[in-house]
Amino acid sequence: MKNFVFYNPVKILFGKGQIANIAAEIPADAKILITYGGGSIKTNGVYDQVKSALFGRNVVEFGGIEPNPHLETLLKAVEIVRNEDIDFLLAVGGGSVLDGTKFIAAAVPFVGDPWDILAKNAPVKAAVPFGTVLTLPATGSEMNTNSVVTKWETQEKLPFSSPLVFPRFSVLDPETTFSLPVRQISNGIVDAYTHVMEQYLTFPVNAPLQDRMAESILKTLIEEGPKTLANPQDYNARANVMWSATLALNGLIGAGVPQDWATHMIGHELTALHGLDHAQTLAIVLPSTLTIKRDRKWQKLLQYAQRVWGIVDGREEERVTEAIAKTRHFFESVGVRTRLSDYGVGLDTIPVIIERFEKRGTVALGEYKDVNSQVVEQILTLSA
Repeated sequence: MKNFVFYNPVKILFGKGQIANIAAEIPADAKILITYGGGSIKTNGVYDQVKSALFGRNVVEFGGIEPNPHLETLLKAVEIVRNEDIDFLLAVGGGSVLDGTKFIAAAVPFVGDPWDILAKNAPVKAAVPFGTVLTLPATGSEMNTNSVVTKWETQEKLPFSSPLVFPRFSVLDPETTFSLPVRQISNGIVDAYTHVMEQYLTFPVNAPLQDRMAESILKTLIEEGPKTLANPQDYNARANVMWSATLALNGLIGAGVPQDWATHMIGHELTALHGLDHAQTLAIVLPSTLTIKRDRKWQKLLQYAQRVWGIVDGREEERVTEAIAKTRHFFESVGVRTRLSDYGVGLDTIPVIIERFEKRGTVALGEYKDVNSQVVEQILTLSA
């Protein structure tokens, strides 16, 4: 096991009715900016619950944060925070709203062009405190320091991370997810699953606890995910998927083990260029990444085949192939297609993506840093 530092200060308020308790988590004299997306929180009752919980507080609102939040939109919120002397943010929505709010929190006190936080890895030295009310389990953003923002003008989608953008608290009420469209439920399952795979399916370092925690999340998503699609009002299934998505990327299963993330970096480019949902890009890229890099992931693929899918018969080659095929089938079974052609994307996108990577100097991806331009081309070609 590799050396690691694990730190996660996020307070989780889990379960039905927990939105009512957010007032106790926010300083009484705070001026609060509520951030949200397209307005679904106003039709599913979440907005009313939040407003009720904050009755009598000094509250300002900022809506319209997009899926794959746009820099241009977020900078408008930054100006409001600065001009209105906001001192606490409350993100209400899915991962995009949470990611966007993390950027807002970091950008407000930032000196210079805030895009440098993402484009130039400029250090974040301060951030506005914030909490979250999660309505879409997928990204794990409610309990980590990660954020991904899209610059619409240049079609770039880049990540940043800082310990200063841990949420102070996050509310996870499974009932807030009951009204989600099927597409978003499906995407959330695939997103959480792939987060686990990025940290788990690399190479063994004798970390059996992390492995078994990762495998338990995968198996829970396989068992509980389809139940949420079959019965949107199944509270227990929704609760299990919601908590799985949080644990998939709160740092715990990734502590002390090698991590990949090539699938995510390639996927970000597909979203930026073609507007695909984040989870759709992951469903396209992951099976191909596992196939192209199977020799270097061999031992973990065999372990994954046996422990997650129960594949124990046949030659090793056959077991590895079947495990990858079952991964693709699972994504398809929950409603997320796994080929570029399913989304009308052709192979002409490949040189554009490679050029973007090379321009940024980031073509050394994966747990071995061996996913270069040639390998990215192979992965995307296989994803056609």
